[in-house]
Amino acid sequence: MKIEYYKYICGTITPQVFIMPLTVKRSPIRFYPNPKKIIARFYLPGGDSKAALIIQNVLNLSKEKSNLLLDQILKNFSKRHRNITNILEGNFKLLKNILTDLKINPRSLTMKQKLLIGAYFTQEYSIESAAFFNPSIVLDPDQFNLEEGQTRVIVSFRATGEGHISSIVFRGGIIDKDNKISMVEPGNLVDVPKTVKRYVYDKNKFKKKFKEIERDGKILNLITDRLQDKFIYGELMASIVDTLKNENLTQPEKSEVVRIHWLATSHYETTFSLDTAISERVIFPVSYSETNGIEDARFVRFTEDDGSITYYATYTAYNGHTILSNLLETKDFYHFKIEPLYGEYALEKGMAIFPRKINGKYAMVSRYDGYANYIMYSDNINVWQSATKIQEPVYPWEFVKIGNAGSPLETDRGWLLITHSVGPMRRYGLGAVLLDLDDPSKVIARLKEPLLMPNEEERDGYVPNIIYSCGSIILNNELIIPYAMSDYASSFASISMDVLFNEMVFV
Repeated sequence: MKIEYYKYICGTITPQVFIMPLTVKRSPIRFYPNPKKIIARFYLPGGDSKAALIIQNVLNLSKEKSNLLLDQILKNFSKRHRNITNILEGNFKLLKNILTDLKINPRSLTMKQKLLIGAYFTQEYSIESAAFFNPSIVLDPDQFNLEEGQTRVIVSFRATGEGHISSIVFRGGIIDKDNKISMVEPGNLVDVPKTVKRYVYDKNKFKKKFKEIERDGKILNLITDRLQDKFIYGELMASIVDTLKNENLTQPEKSEVVRIHWLATSHYETTFSLDTAISERVIFPVSYSETNGIEDARFVRFTEDDGSITYYATYTAYNGHTILSNLLETKDFYHFKIEPLYGEYALEKGMAIFPRKINGKYAMVSRYDGYANYIMYSDNINVWQSATKIQEPVYPWEFVKIGNAGSPLETDRGWLLITHSVGPMRRYGLGAVLLDLDDPSKVIARLKEPLLMPNEEERDGYVPNIIYSCGSIILNNELIIPYAMSDYASSFASISMDVLFNEMVFV
């Protein structure tokens, strides 16, 4: 497919043959939803009573029929998953309480019986069948075995399947000295990580976060009064179980206990097998706060005070009723740690961390009021208690609202912040502002016209007329922007840094 060049004036796409102020190069690369990317999830049809009936029916099968049925299942599904027997056995273990009620000792069952029972409580889910969008890009921690001038990158995406459940997925690629992008062809297998819920909680922080969400705390105090200042997940669950034994609890109080539980499950760690490719790893919702999806991860390669590198990502967890801003942390994209963000100013969507500390403090761009861009500083990357407005809509193409399109990028002229904006007909586009290096609360320059707006190919999709990005990079004096097209598919665009700076108006 031929690479297209476009220039933008007042949001209108115009061919390059005319003399226009801004040239953006679109890549021919397209990322489309792929229904073949599937995971196997635990499935409980009809509640505990029906589950008990299913288990009894399986155990009533003759040994011959049981073995034949399991063999057929393994033949049909073994090539669709990395380790189907591990998945089936894991789902069988989730039936422990039901087996106890049936007075069935798992040790009395053969492995084949366990796997067959597990199969009845397993379903496939296509993680990206509906949409593949809102990408961000960072340098891969692995930069070995490359040719001169090459850079290895990781691109993250929001993948959406049936029921609009979103997860974080990845693709790998290499960019050469001329900024030609070559993406690694992904396989169809997907690896779901082992979920680890062992976590040490700070009682004061936990209570404060819950009150930020609930504005209440009667049952919270009842549960946490039994705990030490530091406690683990199992201790919290024991206290929750004891609390629920109180027959005098009202339905609203029981609902509060449930919400305390889902906040606790928002702290977790996941680990992928070392033999997985980056395209095989999917961070699928596992906590109650994420049941309806993990949305719009903004990854950043962060340089710590000692020079070491940590990758952070802010994302929005959604359970169908409430959003929770979470922080993801990794060193290698195999092991991930997830925690909620705390503080009065950590309650909105779309926060993006600066790639290093500013004047000894962590810094983050946010849209606290849902309308304008703010900057926040903190001594603790998890806690955000203050915010200062730095930019609000000025031009017609951003009158509805503006926000960031990923973490700020450091240049010798200032912090380059790519922004998203909403204008008439709810059309989204990208813009850019330049922030002072030493004091990024100061906007020193901005584009008067959009950097990128949806063209005719890009304006039709799940949500029409949207261009959106969650993070860009600068390589070889070019800005490379991965972007989503109408919440359906994704691509890349790029522009010379010299051209971009020349078109920025200093304020």
